[in-house]
Amino acid sequence: MRKPFVAGNWKMNKTIAETRDLISAMTEKLNEIKNVEKVVCPPFISLQTAHELLRNTEIGVGAQNMFWEEKGAFTGEVAPAMIKELCDYVILGHSERRAYFGETDALVNKKLLAAQKFDLTPIVCVGETLEQYESNQTSQVVSAQTKLGLADVPADFAPRIVVAYEPVWAIGTGKASTGEAANVVIKDVIRKSIAELYGESTAQAIRVLYGGSVTGANAKEFFSQPDIDGALVGGASLKVDDFIQIVKQTQ
Repeated sequence: MRKPFVAGNWKMNKTIAETRDLISAMTEKLNEIKNVEKVVCPPFISLQTAHELLRNTEIGVGAQNMFWEEKGAFTGEVAPAMIKELCDYVILGHSERRAYFGETDALVNKKLLAAQKFDLTPIVCVGETLEQYESNQTSQVVSAQTKLGLADVPADFAPRIVVAYEPVWAIGTGKASTGEAANVVIKDVIRKSIAELYGESTAQAIRVLYGGSVTGANAKEFFSQPDIDGALVGGASLKVDDFIQIVKQTQ
């Protein structure tokens, strides 16, 4: 059985003070929900605050991105070892990183290999744009992102990876995919691609999430699907009641 997994990607929201308030408001109720891996991913400046507040809880802390080199003259970047001091998780290859900052599958792969080296659990995002979706390129695009992103990752580390299927056309638009449609992509494209790299047992062991306009109102539709193991939640993770409701619906 794959343990359900829900992560909140706060994106570029919340000051340090607001981070303290939000985490304080949701911690007790999130702790009461058992048998779900729960993670919050605030901006870099708030990771220390989140780490301190969540140190003795069942809620993990993740970064939204990181660089692949260990140190050096890379102004504005954050190294894996810096992340590791405060986090156990890191989001890699989010569509906004790909769209706004030119991240490619090759760069995502470099970051994934660095995450493996520093014992961070990566949440690797894949998903097609609206243009690709309307051109029936979903399978081709998502398969390539999965295979290129996971290339050369050691087989013993692969089951640790969490994959998030986030159709770009559904992120921040209010247009969520259907549970059935998302499950088809996860089962027939993502797990199949992983099986080609590592075998069927690893493909069945890796948790695959859905992301893209997930709310407390529609989460159950996705979580009821056999190949969807949880969610990478955007805007709703900034709302205490919504995020708690989403996590509860994994039960």
